[in-house]
Amino acid sequence: MTEPTVLTSEVERPLIEIRGVDRSFPKANGDELVVLEHVDLTIRPGEIVGLLGRSGSGKSTLLRIIAGLSSPSSGEALWKGEAIAGRPPLGVAMVFQSFALFPWLTVMQNVELGLEALGVDPDERRQRALEAIDLIGLDGFENAYPKELSGGMRQRVGFARALVVHPDLLLMDEPFSALDVLTAETLRTDIIDLWVEGRLPMKSVLMVTHNIEEAVLMCDRILVFSSNPGRIASEMKVELPHPRNRLDPAFRQMVDRIYALMTKRPEPKAPTAEGIPGTGVGMVLAHVSTNLLAGLIEAVAAEPFHGKADLPVLSSRLQMEVDELFPLAEAMQLLRFAVVAEGDITLTDAGRSFADLDTDGRKRLFARHLIEYVPLIGLIRRVLDERPSHAAPAARFRNELEDYMSEDYADETLETVVSWGRWAELFAYDEKAEMFSLENPQ
Repeated sequence: MTEPTVLTSEVERPLIEIRGVDRSFPKANGDELVVLEHVDLTIRPGEIVGLLGRSGSGKSTLLRIIAGLSSPSSGEALWKGEAIAGRPPLGVAMVFQSFALFPWLTVMQNVELGLEALGVDPDERRQRALEAIDLIGLDGFENAYPKELSGGMRQRVGFARALVVHPDLLLMDEPFSALDVLTAETLRTDIIDLWVEGRLPMKSVLMVTHNIEEAVLMCDRILVFSSNPGRIASEMKVELPHPRNRLDPAFRQMVDRIYALMTKRPEPKAPTAEGIPGTGVGMVLAHVSTNLLAGLIEAVAAEPFHGKADLPVLSSRLQMEVDELFPLAEAMQLLRFAVVAEGDITLTDAGRSFADLDTDGRKRLFARHLIEYVPLIGLIRRVLDERPSHAAPAARFRNELEDYMSEDYADETLETVVSWGRWAELFAYDEKAEMFSLENPQ
């Protein structure tokens, strides 16, 4: 297959220029929550660029700024050299994670919507809609309603609706994440085949994803985002020819490099007692199920890993996406049950012991590590021990968290603390009264 050809004059003129863009939102305490910080990005004709990172790294926020749906707090966002003034630029179309179809309209009517908004003549509108429907593989379903279509077919309608306006830039916000594995793979392959054959009516694609293999499979450039705040941590060119083979050693090597980048811990700004930064009371805790945590420890301890696993291999074996696997791996590292480095996860002696213990033994070990390595849980337990009533309102700890993070992160952190502390039998929690107590723990 040949790559799509682009005129030299087009290559020299960027479609998108992002210069020093910051985006922040006000927090409850009056401070600013910085979502994007000092982001620079250029998109030129003839390339598929991937924004790869964890949830909360600001990828979708950046996409919304480019789409004209949001404005930067500072910096510039330019479309063909002109400022994007808080409204969608002409020549940009978007495919969403959800199918976002109007259920009362047929496939044809859904696809025609964008052209109708542009005032395109009905005859031309119908012809272009039919061409887009045929191109995306839905010929024969023009008069079907969304409820009659499978998830993959509905997402194809979303693609047809975006392509029918012949955009210069197609934005894709995790367009395959709501689909099952096989359907997503088929649709990815079809889109890439159409792209390399030069049959898609756009000049460039910018896609948000948290699927590492998807990024390597589809993109010419990958921008790896770090989190809190979102920054471009690394840029990688993918020079593998299409069609790309997931089993190709060069493909696997690039996947491994990205896993290593995304699991690399930032250098601490100042030394800490434990050597791991960000482990104070104000640390954000992702909500991780203790059942999944125990299951992952067991999986790494068992054959074929025997205590050390390559994260890409583990991800593939367990059918887990980055946003599922990384929080579990980081929780294991926080609790000193594992060490994550260079794309590998290795159980510590405590992790191996956990895998070998019965349920009661696991709870006791888990409780000790929670008290020692999760300062907020240690604080809650100390407060409960010291108060005559052995009870304390959740608001007492939520307010403290909100001095460090947004309300949403504070709620998620508190939810995680409740779940972990209950399982370890360190304290009880009354959800209706929002009250911690020592009523039930042994």
